[in-house]
Amino acid sequence: MQKILIPTDFSENAWNAIDYAMQLFRNTRCKFYLLNTYTPVIPSSRFMAKMVDGVSIVDAVRRNSEEGLNKTVERIKTKYGNPNHSFETVSSFNLLVEEVKDIVESLGIHLVITGTKGASGANEVFMGSNTVRLIKCTKKCPILAIPYHYEYVTPSEIAFATDFKRFYTSSELSPVLAMAKMFNATIRIVHVQYGIKALTELQQFNLNMLRRYLGNVEHYVHTVSELNSISHTLESFSKELDIHLLAMLNYQHSYMEKMTREPIIKRTAFHTQIPLLVIPELGMEGVSEESKDEKEIQSHN
Repeated sequence: MQKILIPTDFSENAWNAIDYAMQLFRNTRCKFYLLNTYTPVIPSSRFMAKMVDGVSIVDAVRRNSEEGLNKTVERIKTKYGNPNHSFETVSSFNLLVEEVKDIVESLGIHLVITGTKGASGANEVFMGSNTVRLIKCTKKCPILAIPYHYEYVTPSEIAFATDFKRFYTSSELSPVLAMAKMFNATIRIVHVQYGIKALTELQQFNLNMLRRYLGNVEHYVHTVSELNSISHTLESFSKELDIHLLAMLNYQHSYMEKMTREPIIKRTAFHTQIPLLVIPELGMEGVSEESKDEKEIQSHN
């Protein structure tokens, strides 16, 4: 059974992510954990009221959180009523990122699904600051970020963005493979090229290993020239090939890290137009013995 964590602030943006999750996993047995965190501002001055109608501020906020979660579960059951799905609510007086990290580790969560809401114009924030913090700090499981207003489409076209400079283990690639097999999807491996350069021996080795992992899953390799920025390039590629899901690994110097560091003016076109699956880099404790052997092979090439 899949264990999936979905943070919510009860906004329509958050509901859109829930809606997407229910449809994406409609044929999969899942336990969904719906999380709402709250950090009420507690007045420090003894002259300021700490009670509202006889109820402490903390209690009032906690009650609103719990009621909001219960209403959300009822809304899901009313709309979908899926016997494959069960739900548990978590209301926590904590910071969102810290609570997500704790739950992922303590409950063995397989996937975090979150809504992302970018602003517009000069004040745009890449995917929303909460989403970026989750991606940077969650190291134990993938995060699937769903854009605001994105309507569910079965992901039959999945792009996997890579520069081939890093060796990917089978464990790190398993979320992409699982998604592709679930929907009989085609995987488009996309490499953003800077100028006209042939792949190095190391890059070619990593590409060959990647194709070996993908096995009989239909896949193609696309090399595209950079257009102003990585984010703009991937956004254009996704539009041109009608990609339904963009996946990438998050590690030092990865496309994901570079995009979060790009100047705002360069990434205004890309605040996740399609769902984005971000896979954390696994430490060696999460790598199989076979993958360890393969890393040894790489170190001698």
